[in-house]
Amino acid sequence: MTRALVATLGLVLALRVSASGTVRVLAKDPKGAPVADAVAFVEALDAPAPVHPPADPVAIVQKDQEFVPYVTPIVVGTRVSFPNKDTVQHHVYSVSPAKKFEIPLYIGESSATILFDRPGPVTLGCNIHDWMVAYVYVLATPYFAKTGADGVADIAGLPPGRYTLELWHPRLAARVDRQITIEASGDTVQEVSVTLRPDRRIRRAPESDGAGYR
Repeated sequence: MTRALVATLGLVLALRVSASGTVRVLAKDPKGAPVADAVAFVEALDAPAPVHPPADPVAIVQKDQEFVPYVTPIVVGTRVSFPNKDTVQHHVYSVSPAKKFEIPLYIGESSATILFDRPGPVTLGCNIHDWMVAYVYVLATPYFAKTGADGVADIAGLPPGRYTLELWHPRLAARVDRQITIEASGDTVQEVSVTLRPDRRIRRAPESDGAGYR
C-alpha cells in the first residue's frame, strides 16, 4: 500500500459554547486551512427536541456534471428534489442503508422528490457519470450547521442543558462524539482532534478533443 493511501490529515475542531445558546465550530487542517462541508450537530440529553421538516423540497442541483452542493444536511422527513441543469441526462441513485432510491434518466426538472425518512448519511451517485458524488446527511435533531469555506459553523438557538456534539464529514476517519453543556451564563471552549481519510473521489479525465474536463 502506498504512502498516499495510508496518509491521513489531522483536523482540529475548536468549540466555543456561548451564553447566548450558540455553539461555534471551527474546523481546520494541521496547516491552519479551513475545512468546509463538515456537518456539526448537537442532540439534547435532557429533553429531545422535535424536528420540523420544511414545507418545500430542498434542491440538490446537477450542474456542469456535478452535484451542488457537495454535502447537504437535512432533518428527518425532508423531501429533496434533483433538478438537472445540464444538457445531458443523469440517473441519480443511492444504495445507502438510510435511503435507497433511483431516478431514471432525465433532463430538466424531475417530477420526483425523494423523502428522506431515516437518519444517517446517504451517498448520491449518477449511473452515467461515475465522478458525480455528493452526500445527504439526515438528522434527527434541529440543531445543526455545515462549515463554510471559512471552516466555521454556528449552531444557534440552544436552550441551557446537556448535549452531545457530533461532527460528520465524508472523509472523517474517526467518529467525533463529545458531551457539552450550555450554561445560563459564561463561556466554554473545547477542542477535539480528529483525522480525515485521503480523498479518493474519481477525477474526470480531459476530453480527447482538447475541450478540457467534462
